Amino acid sequence: MPAEPASAARPAAAARRRRLRADRARQLADLLRHQILAGGFPDGVLPLEDTIAADFRASRNTVRQALDLLRGEQLVERQPGVGTVVVCEKYPHGLHRLQGLAETLHEHGRVTNEVRTLGPVSAPGPVAHRLGLPEHADVLCIERLRRLDGLPLSLDLSYLPMDIGGELLGCDLENTDVFRLLESLTGGPLGHAEITLEAVNADAHSAAVLQAPRGAAVLMLERLTHLPDGRPVDLEFIRFRGDRITMSGLLRRSP
Repeated sequence: MPAEPASAARPAAAARRRRLRADRARQLADLLRHQILAGGFPDGVLPLEDTIAADFRASRNTVRQALDLLRGEQLVERQPGVGTVVVCEKYPHGLHRLQGLAETLHEHGRVTNEVRTLGPVSAPGPVAHRLGLPEHADVLCIERLRRLDGLPLSLDLSYLPMDIGGELLGCDLENTDVFRLLESLTGGPLGHAEITLEAVNADAHSAAVLQAPRGAAVLMLERLTHLPDGRPVDLEFIRFRGDRITMSGLLRRSP
């Protein structure tokens, strides 16, 4: 087989180098992101590019590309005379315990809720099925914009059976987690929850309410919470601003 002409081989080799550098930049960005979120830069300033390059044995071009990725996430920015600084704080949301948002983030500020929708609706088929109710049964629908110290954080849509949810109509939904209210109404702790977490693009309504760019990725948490006897009591669709929240949990491998 004839050898590949040198003129044809050069562009292919250059493309491979670009892909390799892009891969290394992404990997470095992942490591730096973890350090940022873990508080690895207490003063909020990242090391100089030369220092990062030496610490991670990366080229200057790779470091610059990695920092560009983090700037694109609006996690850092370049400030003349200062360097690369952290400009966005992400708040930790644990997945290993069943807690409301105010309970989860109590160390980081005060959670308040803007109640946008509150009242009974005819349950869509999938909602009725998940809650174990007859088709078209009435459920309480609650939509709340949740803020941490005034900063939009999540848009929560909740469905609850009316025999329990109806009792929430007179409760302080602006300052209290629904979980707290449910436990007060039922006289005991909640049981367990099934969760699904995925990334979705923000629709126009969600983006406007959360003050996020239209089409920006948001974290969608679907959660079905049960009472201790197994009865499903709260079906939620929660859209978190992905640039303001980080999910974590402790997992153990079964023997």
